[in-house]
Amino acid sequence: MSSWRKILAESITDPADLPPSFKVDRQALSKVTSTYPMRINPYFLKLIKQPFDPIWRQAVPDQLELTDRVCQEDPLDEENLSRVPNLIHKYPDRALFLVNSNCAMYCRFCTRKRKVGTERLQVTTNTLQTAFAYLARTPAIRDVLVSGGDPLLLEDDRLEWILTELRRIPSIEIIRIGSRVPCTLPMRVTTRLVKMLKKFHPLYINTHFNHPNEITPEAAKACSRLANAGIPLGCQTVLLKGVNNDPQIIKNLMNKLLLIRVKPYYIFQGDMTKGTDHFRTPINQGLEIMRSLIGHTSGLAVPRFAIDLPGGFGKVPILPEYQEEEGAGLWNFHNYKGQYCSYLDPA
Repeated sequence: MSSWRKILAESITDPADLPPSFKVDRQALSKVTSTYPMRINPYFLKLIKQPFDPIWRQAVPDQLELTDRVCQEDPLDEENLSRVPNLIHKYPDRALFLVNSNCAMYCRFCTRKRKVGTERLQVTTNTLQTAFAYLARTPAIRDVLVSGGDPLLLEDDRLEWILTELRRIPSIEIIRIGSRVPCTLPMRVTTRLVKMLKKFHPLYINTHFNHPNEITPEAAKACSRLANAGIPLGCQTVLLKGVNNDPQIIKNLMNKLLLIRVKPYYIFQGDMTKGTDHFRTPINQGLEIMRSLIGHTSGLAVPRFAIDLPGGFGKVPILPEYQEEEGAGLWNFHNYKGQYCSYLDPA
């Protein structure tokens, strides 16, 4: 058994098995995990420095998950947007393809916490082939985001088969993989895996770091292997109360991502997913964080702040305003320092 498989096999899935130093009500947390499963692998567990720190909050169940009366099971309306099982066709030219039901760590804020890690997300050869057939007869789809669960937890041969089948479809130009493995189980990014992935260019990977403490030497090594194979890496961070809803934390995270060759891509307002209301932050807090980045650090370190609208209406950017139109083609702007300047539109 290779090291990443061994680490995954030793994951904690029952609150009763949490370390004795974790002073929690294990019986109460068992009620949570009977609805929303838990998996914390030993690598990610070691990143927890103290109770209720940013890593703890992302990984350890919380009784508040069962008291959420505000959010929805399927806030992005993915089930209604799935023309065939596990393939979500929301946007005209791209689709989201769920190819695995498991993750290396079950994030407590997961958008698909209603089914990831449970029998409610069934991925079989039959569902995959049904999705391939849909993609083949829908040539408007030119971009496929392979997600789950985490695709990189699949065995190399299984993932290679999926990518090969996608590449057989002439209308598919871009393949993207959404994976938190470089953060939560970086030793899974083996040289063998990377050698296989580089055969499918243009291939992009969007990963997911939420706090600077997640950027470890192991994570840096995993990202380096992928980047050295010519795979562009982006990061989709989620604003989470008690984890990263602080301008300095986000700035530190964005700058550290660049050091490991991961481009900050999105900062997301938290989805309205049932069981996650205690993580959600005000939109104005996100705008203030964006103001703390724009002009104060490199543009490379400034992602887009966006919200994936409830009901399947899609992503929209949320932007701080720096301009107002005065009339007759005259615009007034203020910069990151609050200084004002005018600009005259061409006639």
